[in-house]
Amino acid sequence: MNSTHILRPGVGAFVAIVALGASAWAATTVQVGASGKTYASSVVQCVPDPTTGVLSPAVEAGLFNPKGNAKATVSLNGTPVATVTTDNPFATVGLADGENTVAVAINKKTADTYAFPVQPGECSTSGNTFSADGTLEYAASGKSYATVTPGCAWNAATGQAQRFVHLFDNGAYLLNVSVNGVPLTQLSATRPHTPVFLSAGLNVISAANGTLSIDYYVRDGGNGMCTLP
Repeated sequence: MNSTHILRPGVGAFVAIVALGASAWAATTVQVGASGKTYASSVVQCVPDPTTGVLSPAVEAGLFNPKGNAKATVSLNGTPVATVTTDNPFATVGLADGENTVAVAINKKTADTYAFPVQPGECSTSGNTFSADGTLEYAASGKSYATVTPGCAWNAATGQAQRFVHLFDNGAYLLNVSVNGVPLTQLSATRPHTPVFLSAGLNVISAANGTLSIDYYVRDGGNGMCTLP
């Protein structure tokens, strides 16, 4: 991978689907290319389709702190998928199963490349099942489950009432919980469940048991607020 360092956010067959403008999600960390002029997500994210909620693997790539009339071409596995500019500095690139190479080329001589392996079924919720009454969704791994219908509660972190769901550890596993790619907490025998507050729009909740399995859930946060009863 042609990169020099990883930064916290401060930048902003599947074919590549490119979305320019406001980012649909934010990576927790990004990697900056050797040129110092481009970046890409540090890890693959699971992005929900805004209509169906179906998840697919994707990364964000583009210009790092662009100045003036900067421009670059974003490619996936050698095929151009977007042109990014100072005004629209990044693209969301959908990935296929297997090895993916995302390149951001400033010109014919300067291009940074980033490698992203995608495991078959990564981001899939197709194996999840529901309880008989429809109130709980169980992950395909059997290691976690979550409430289906969001409740409403006060979120002290944001100072407002927000929708939330409960996520449960289903067997004393060590699960690293994230929301939209941002680490939230860790579940275990001593902390078997946690509330997960939802941001506006669709939210991707993940529960990773190391490298053994990752459970995914998609929940709608509405407009990011709710009214307490």
